[in-house]
Amino acid sequence: MRLLFAGTPEVALPTLEALLTSRHEVVAVLTRPDAPAGRGRRLVASPVRTRAEDAGLPVLTPTTLRDPEVQARIAALDVACAPVVAYGGLVPPALLTVPTHGWLNLHFSLLPAWRGAAPVQHALLHGDEVTGATTFRLDEGLDTGPVYGTLTETVRTRDTAGDLLGRLSVAGAALLVATLDALEDGTLRGIAQTDDGVSLAPRLSVEDGRVRWDHPALAVDRRVRACTPSPGGWTTLPDGTRLKLGAVRLRPDVVDLYPGELAVGRTEVLVGTGSHAVLLERVAPAGRSWMAATDWARGARLAEGAVLGATTTTEGAR
Repeated sequence: MRLLFAGTPEVALPTLEALLTSRHEVVAVLTRPDAPAGRGRRLVASPVRTRAEDAGLPVLTPTTLRDPEVQARIAALDVACAPVVAYGGLVPPALLTVPTHGWLNLHFSLLPAWRGAAPVQHALLHGDEVTGATTFRLDEGLDTGPVYGTLTETVRTRDTAGDLLGRLSVAGAALLVATLDALEDGTLRGIAQTDDGVSLAPRLSVEDGRVRWDHPALAVDRRVRACTPSPGGWTTLPDGTRLKLGAVRLRPDVVDLYPGELAVGRTEVLVGTGSHAVLLERVAPAGRSWMAATDWARGARLAEGAVLGATTTTEGAR
């Protein structure tokens, strides 16, 4: 089949690579416009644009798909299907039926669970033990279209969102190609989603990465892992400055610290939560690079019993 591939971030690259070596023909790529990045805020091309140009493919970077000229250009491509992986923009109703087989989305959850922009992050945040990926046809709803295929993936106890998304992006690429093969062969039909088990996964904000130390340790661990690498877990120091948090480890044997209370030892840095302590592994003070928590603590020279988190108090469960 002739294809228009739509995707933007690095997580879409495994699918693009799989399509380029499949029996199908990618005739063009649709991606988001170049965006400012880094301290200099210079415009940077998306990972998908960079790879597509390396492969010699025409690249479309419209600011909106509602522009009639953009819609006419997409229609002129005369594609049978438009696979989508994390494109980052809405496909308007006028374009949904332009490809013969529509827009085929690879979504990183087991629909109808976690519809929305951050399914992997919410799966981790809510402690799901199993997640997966789904191929489905886009319609006018939010991830509500008929399902073509699914795969499952076990959530590991130390998975960050980046880890889990990386595995799903590779496995999902094979699922999407298999779905395209079956659609072309006429051996696959979509199955309507049910209303049972629907949950929503809106994009996480920077504020969502703020750790609440009065929450149980398990919730703290899930939040940090769900927000890694983006938007990032963080807390505040007693002076109000931010401290980025890498992965933590549960320490159920330490229960004598108040929520947010810091305990610095020679070989470990512990923080109290609403249940038991967690061990900090890597941190990044404001404006500095990641470092071992023990190295940071030695240089920070915080007062004994310092409390992290500007909104936490010394009241609550030990």
